[in-house]
Amino acid sequence: MLRLRGCIVSHLSSPAAFRVSSPHRLLSADAAPISPSQRFAVEEYLVDTCGLTRAQALKASKKLSHLNSPANPDAVLAFLAGLGLSGADAGAVVAKDPHFLGAEVDKTLAPVVAGLTGLGLSRPDIARLVSLTPDRFRRRAIVSRLHYYLPLFGSSHNFLRLLKRSSHLLSSDLDKLVKPNVAFLRECGLGDCDIAKLCIAVPRMLITNPERVRAMVACAERLGVPRGAGMFRLALQAVAFLNEKKIIAKVDYLKNTFRWSDAQVRVAVCGAPFVLRKSKESLKRRSEFLFSEVGLEPVYVAHRPIILCLSLDGRVRPRYYVLKFLKENGLVDRELSFHTAVMMTEKVFVEKLICPHKEAAPHLAEDYAAACKGEVPTKTKKGLRKLVACVWRNKFALSVVSW
Repeated sequence: MLRLRGCIVSHLSSPAAFRVSSPHRLLSADAAPISPSQRFAVEEYLVDTCGLTRAQALKASKKLSHLNSPANPDAVLAFLAGLGLSGADAGAVVAKDPHFLGAEVDKTLAPVVAGLTGLGLSRPDIARLVSLTPDRFRRRAIVSRLHYYLPLFGSSHNFLRLLKRSSHLLSSDLDKLVKPNVAFLRECGLGDCDIAKLCIAVPRMLITNPERVRAMVACAERLGVPRGAGMFRLALQAVAFLNEKKIIAKVDYLKNTFRWSDAQVRVAVCGAPFVLRKSKESLKRRSEFLFSEVGLEPVYVAHRPIILCLSLDGRVRPRYYVLKFLKENGLVDRELSFHTAVMMTEKVFVEKLICPHKEAAPHLAEDYAAACKGEVPTKTKKGLRKLVACVWRNKFALSVVSW
């Protein structure tokens, strides 16, 4: 054995071993020639067995030219079937990562499955993981990465939700990016549950440069949301990857549109940081409705900014008109505030403000449901006051419906 090893080393150390006078010299003259009919038709295999389109197969076959038989691809497809993937799902995996067909089942894929099972992942979870990131799945390092991520995100479900949005978490540097960012966010008062929610909403948060994450935190603090505050996670989510120029411009727009003072805009942003993510057109429409139609004062909105984050046509506007109708007809306590009505869950709103009035307004439930979908109510009944309804497609024209 030592003599054989010595001969090999001696041969490889010779300069002649690396000289090839012609590409065809790589094929041994003594080897029996392989006829075209004997070669493994990779492209046909991808079409006939994996279900790829001809275009997909042509592209993928270039990455599998080293395969000379269907033995390994067959084993890989059997492995995927064993995980519960359908033929179509397996084909999607191959289309996404053609190299997966060349992975060794016994040496790579099966050990990965065993390792992930040991971490508590179910077969459906593992199948989902293969579908989401096949290129990472065929690397054993995925097990050690999930050993870190699963406790952080609390469950495989949370982790897979994040992975669906961005698979870069499995390829990013744990020690230089992910772990420093996690440690810093914990220092800011965020628990692992908060970090998980933040990263599901902003997948790049953990894999960006730590200095950039620190800049985002500083920006949230300048807006008046300190570390440890209940709204800090949402504030950080709202300013994530927005440059300071855009944030300043949006704050100025809020002040001008809602007629807020510096103190009031600070109160509003602290109470509902996501107003920073609303488009100018969306904010303008809300200001016009709340001030012109509902008759609210700027200070009222500033201290209840969550109203600006709710669907105007699907929730706020229909509920306002229901409340207005009920108050005008003496069917509800006049002290019931607009904010209270808007903030009720759908179930509570219907139970308290719709169901008790089935006799006085038998079509109220049906018309309210239609209004929430953007449809103009059509049911009528004489004897009741007129009810103003929403107009479909974000129009501000008012439609009067006779009950």
